[in-house]
Amino acid sequence: MTGLAAAPPSRLALYLDLIRWDRPAGWLLLLWPSLSALWIAADGWPGWHLLAVFVLGTILMRSAGCCVNDVADRDFDRHVKRTAKRPVTSGALSVRAALAAGAVLAAAAFGLVLTTNPPTILLSVAGLAITLAYPYAKRFVSMPQAVLGVAFSFGIPMAFAAALGGADWRPGAIADAVPPHAWGLLVVNLFWVLAYDTEYAMVDRDDDLSIGMKTSAITLGRHDVAAVMAFYALHLLGWALLGRALGLGGVFGIGLAAAAAQATWHYTLIRGRTRDGCFRAFRLNHWLGAAVFAGVALDLALR
Repeated sequence: MTGLAAAPPSRLALYLDLIRWDRPAGWLLLLWPSLSALWIAADGWPGWHLLAVFVLGTILMRSAGCCVNDVADRDFDRHVKRTAKRPVTSGALSVRAALAAGAVLAAAAFGLVLTTNPPTILLSVAGLAITLAYPYAKRFVSMPQAVLGVAFSFGIPMAFAAALGGADWRPGAIADAVPPHAWGLLVVNLFWVLAYDTEYAMVDRDDDLSIGMKTSAITLGRHDVAAVMAFYALHLLGWALLGRALGLGGVFGIGLAAAAAQATWHYTLIRGRTRDGCFRAFRLNHWLGAAVFAGVALDLALR
């Protein structure tokens, strides 16, 4: 007797798969640096309004980014084992449907930003442009992870603008609301993105080589593991220096030490360059960001 064929996934299930609803690691990687910046900008608890804006906005924008990324990469993803069954790539969802979903999600995120202030609104437009550019950077830039790093770090200056900005629309309003150390935190966070997204690229290196995709894992070649650890070191050193300059103390140091311990553990996962090990390291990176945020938040709370 022949078994019944499995029922196709529902429309809702396809959209949830499109935005990686069951894989929260992606939006957590975005969230922790933004919250760390928000706590620093507010010198502690930022209030429920800004917390809601950044948590919900992060989830919405990451989901919108997935829609755009899957449309841009649909012809490449079908050649990569890990991504071949994504809804747009497999044809289960049309390009139009995916773009419409992305537009709705981005509009909802922008609606949240509109409840803040002009400098934050202006920065959000720049952040959206970088987010839209990233999927296409993989065709032309040998280290597209650097573009992703800017996109994934843009919540940092936005957090400062939201906490410190006023009602002024003039061009200099962003400079007034976003101090130099905010941009320093963006650069520091860029190194973390380079670390974890290179781990991610190491998973698909063989497939990416066969289809001509450019990634940091391919560009770095046999120096990939050493580079990932150097990126982690620069990220943590940058946080240590900025944290000291900002007056963060021992509790923050404990959080940073916990993050360093995780980075060291990740070395044991990626040194063999196995797909499973590299993917596990990538997937668990949000705990490193959580450790840094916990150090920042607790240190400020206990002052």
